[in-house]
Amino acid sequence: MARTIADLAGEQKIRREHLTEAVSYRGIDRLIIHLQNSLE
Repeated sequence: MARTIADLAGEQKIRREHLTEAVSYRGIDRLIIHLQNSLE
């Protein structure tokens, strides 16, 4: 995910902010899955 974010930003190297953004999306994914499971 961080590689894609860096590519979209036009960067050759993955920077800290790309990693941070990728990790935040992963956390959001986990939260959504948890909420969906709790509603079933």
